[in-house]
Amino acid sequence: MGSQWEDKNKPHLNIVFIGHVDHGKSTTVGRLLLDSGHIEGHVIEKNEKLAAESGKAGFGLAYVMDGLKEERERGITIDVAHKEFYTPNYYWTVIDAPGHRDFVKNMITGCSQADAAVLLCAANDGVNAQTKEHAF
Repeated sequence: MGSQWEDKNKPHLNIVFIGHVDHGKSTTVGRLLLDSGHIEGHVIEKNEKLAAESGKAGFGLAYVMDGLKEERERGITIDVAHKEFYTPNYYWTVIDAPGHRDFVKNMITGCSQADAAVLLCAANDGVNAQTKEHAF
């Protein structure tokens, strides 16, 4: 989806989303892209339908970033995913990193590409092992 602000000559920022497994990293990124107009609603509707058909109702926003078959089947991020978008002043790359301990190596890869990080912690679950590991 093109953007009225598309210009790769703007300052570029890479931002990674990290945190414990199932704390909403992919869903948050999907929501940010939808609400900022960088992904269209029909894409989410299609994703919601696919998710529901696979027994993963409510995963439509996460499917924006979780595109691998195994990720969708398991309901977790396995590999880092990147999406570019533009705002009036910046060219962004958002990086969705896995939260499961089996994929820490992939999370580190995503972090090594980032200029900044957002550490997500689900309010209903609190700080967990991967929250701590990702923070340090």
